[in-house]
Amino acid sequence: MSDFQVHASAIVDEGARIGSSSRVWHFVHVCSGAVIGERCSLGQNVFVGNKVVIGDDCKVQNNVSVYDNVTLEDGVFCGPSMVFTNVYNPRSFVERKNEYRNTLVKRGATLGANCTIVCGVTIGAFAFVGAGAVINKDVPDYALMVGVPASQIGWMSEYGERLPLPLQGHATAVCQHTGSKYVLNGTTLCKES
Repeated sequence: MSDFQVHASAIVDEGARIGSSSRVWHFVHVCSGAVIGERCSLGQNVFVGNKVVIGDDCKVQNNVSVYDNVTLEDGVFCGPSMVFTNVYNPRSFVERKNEYRNTLVKRGATLGANCTIVCGVTIGAFAFVGAGAVINKDVPDYALMVGVPASQIGWMSEYGERLPLPLQGHATAVCQHTGSKYVLNGTTLCKES
């Protein structure tokens, strides 16, 4: 008996590993090589490829395809209908499966609805990608990214609130919800422990 929930309409291929208390909803397909952590939610019509690792406490909302060579660390949120890619220059008549580029989404990051993540990038811890943005380069930890192509317009707390900080320089801010202090040093933001 499994200790995760799979809807009757979902397909979980033999060999896929799904952690305890995870939920797999309507019309999901999880391929045999996928590794999914504990307490995850895969919304309606999600696809998870063979060479995918999803950490604990991730939420993958409706209509998201997590293709091969994508890794989601713990606590990642993938908004409805957001898009991952794994080939940089696809052509229908050219086989490029040996050219897949790795995409890493670090702990606690949010990928907004309908955003696109071009393969081969790293999204920093607790970064926040706005709805509809197109990410085509690495994103720093805590960065707030919007637009096409995306550019950084600010910084976000781990709680998910915009911090009143410049894009670069030396400054500090406190999250009004948690009281946590954040320190900006140049173009790097860190949470004080």
